[in-house]
Amino acid sequence: MLTVIIISLIVALSAPLYCKIAGKYAVIPVSALPICIFAYLCTLLPEIYRTGYVQQVTSWVPALGIEFQFRIDGLSLLFALLISFFGFLIIIYSSGYLKHHVLLGRFYMYLTLFMTAMVGLVTADNIFLTFVFWELTSISSYLLIGFDNDSEQARVAAWQALLVTGFGGLALLAGLVLLSISSDSFTFSGILVNKEVFVASPLFVPSMLLILLACFTKSAQFPFHFWLPNAMQAPTPVSAYLHSATMVKAGIYLLARLSPVYAGSDIWQHTLIIAGGLTALLGAALALQHTDLKAMLAYTTLAALGLMVTMIGIDTPVSIKAMLVFLVAHALYKGTMFLVAGAVDHSTGTREFYKLNGLARNMPVTALSAALAALSMAGLMPFFGFIGKELMYEATLESSFYVWVVFGLTFLTGISFVTIAILFSYGIFWNKTSNPTPVEHSPPPALYTPLLILGIAGLAFGLMPSAVITPVLENAAQSILHGIDAKLELVLWHGFTKELMLSILTLLLGLLLFRYHREIHIRSNKISSVYKYGPNHLYHYLFHNFLKGAKAFVSVIQNGYLRSYIIFIILFFSTTLLLVLWNNTHHVKLGAHVEHFASIEIYELVIFFLVLAALVYLLNTRSRLTSIIVVGLVGYSAALYYILFGAPDVAATQFLIETLTVVIFVLLLHKLPAFKYLSHEYQKYKFIAISVFFGSMMAYVLLLVQEHAVDSQLKEFYGKHSLALAHGRNIVNVILVDFRGLDTLGEITVLAVAALGIFALLRLKTNKED
Repeated sequence: MLTVIIISLIVALSAPLYCKIAGKYAVIPVSALPICIFAYLCTLLPEIYRTGYVQQVTSWVPALGIEFQFRIDGLSLLFALLISFFGFLIIIYSSGYLKHHVLLGRFYMYLTLFMTAMVGLVTADNIFLTFVFWELTSISSYLLIGFDNDSEQARVAAWQALLVTGFGGLALLAGLVLLSISSDSFTFSGILVNKEVFVASPLFVPSMLLILLACFTKSAQFPFHFWLPNAMQAPTPVSAYLHSATMVKAGIYLLARLSPVYAGSDIWQHTLIIAGGLTALLGAALALQHTDLKAMLAYTTLAALGLMVTMIGIDTPVSIKAMLVFLVAHALYKGTMFLVAGAVDHSTGTREFYKLNGLARNMPVTALSAALAALSMAGLMPFFGFIGKELMYEATLESSFYVWVVFGLTFLTGISFVTIAILFSYGIFWNKTSNPTPVEHSPPPALYTPLLILGIAGLAFGLMPSAVITPVLENAAQSILHGIDAKLELVLWHGFTKELMLSILTLLLGLLLFRYHREIHIRSNKISSVYKYGPNHLYHYLFHNFLKGAKAFVSVIQNGYLRSYIIFIILFFSTTLLLVLWNNTHHVKLGAHVEHFASIEIYELVIFFLVLAALVYLLNTRSRLTSIIVVGLVGYSAALYYILFGAPDVAATQFLIETLTVVIFVLLLHKLPAFKYLSHEYQKYKFIAISVFFGSMMAYVLLLVQEHAVDSQLKEFYGKHSLALAHGRNIVNVILVDFRGLDTLGEITVLAVAALGIFALLRLKTNKED
């Protein structure tokens, strides 16, 4: 898998070059990647059916035990097959949808990068490698959602998706760290082996809550559901790929992967069922209130994700199987519907439901695909969606947690699905009208072939489930249930069961709801003011105030005055140092240092009072030139102390620095801004207090170091070997140039870059025109 990931990254980063060289034929090498990944995964099927998984480990840093660990079992394989197959179809579709877009190569790069991240996410066994791919999906989806960067709505939606899922990514990292610490393993397979140890750990619940938070943000569960409909600002191929088959399913994947670890907890079960049920009901209700095709599909996607989370929360063999079957069915019909919406918008110039009718006459293949997807979404026999719906009804009726509440939420959501399916197919394609919507141009083959394939797949999987999809789903269920009734039998006819009766009732009520859809839409506009209290409004409120607060904070910190910057640095450093020293076990015995005052020489006192007088004079002068000279005098006095205490090399350096500083200040005196006097007398005392505080802290640290010197062999090593190895008698110079030469080189580089920046600023010619 590591080779697959590396090749995929190379293809992704080279996509703009392909488009520049090959033009419209660039779709060939880009689309070849996902279909080759799909074929490679298919070659692993026999071994996975036989042994249950394929383990691939590549050593990266052997000395540290760091490895790239990939493990492909039934669950990973199911998701990876969906990701790669959908990736192939979406790239083909994009070649027609964005045919003349000047940034098509960049789009291919973003899309391929996202596909690579998703494949890596579902196949990685190392939890930290999983986190890396998780974050890469957030970054690449941000680029895809904001692809139309000229649109403010697209940019806002991209930021929102990145911030929400990025926040979840931080929670995921913390949760995975706690998970690895308590289970003493860095792989999912190892965590499952050490499950009993982990369950008894006090980190069990905190890690669970953090991982739930991460999965809820990624899979748009309440109250983080708002980013998904807003992300529909992305081009339709992005919506079809990210929000029906891949990105939003990443959270579902991780919940399913960790379900064997957390499934025994009531917190896990109740949280999943409540959040999933609320998301399903909310998505179903909001879908009926919109008329934009992509918005309708986005909210039904929310409802579908909520149902999957609910199935995982019920945590029975039937619910896990129902979740997997519905996951595939939803990917097939929802991917088709998104692509249909894009083809309709591309051909008619609108996605508004009430502006579209009678399109089957001019778009027959698209209409057929929409009908196939709608019948599967509505749960009609013999489509794969029918099997998924019956399994979900069976799972909810077996739930041990408020069975009628869970069933009621699933049932109401199913009614909404039927209504939306009728609206999406009959409502815009097959309804009889004397004034059909004009079609500006017929969709090219690239716009109808992928959606027709997906529509037919939904029918084929329903007619022949055991021939293709059952073994894959059964192995996926085995990866979650670990042998607990993982046998899967998918058939269309079980007789006249209560699930069949409920399915028929769902269809009838969905037809009735379709009859009153226009009235529902009109009445829903009257309650739109309620939404300003929802999570989406709260997000924008917090984001706006965060930017406002950040601007105010920066205006205080970055106010343009150098002395303010120095004050902030000194206060932060000194306060942090004070907190460290306060908790330190070693303290300075100040009484032991009092006797040292008796040995002070007269010339030392002269220098001290000279410095003190210079400081007093400095605080009262209003001449910049005088201030520069007095500061230099303080520096020279410090150099005299270095000489008196036997450090002539340091004194020489101090003399040179002070001389150079004074000369430079004098030369640049006429270029400096006007001298600004303190507006209030108290400011002078504020600066004095800050200076005394900083000086006191540094003096205390020096005394502390003297009393509690660290026993280090390094100074003895430098003393013994500076002459023998480096042929230098000045130990300080030898340390800087030889023993720590790379550090010195780095410092010189920093100074050189700073000098270049200063030089560039001095040569900058500003526009003086008003």
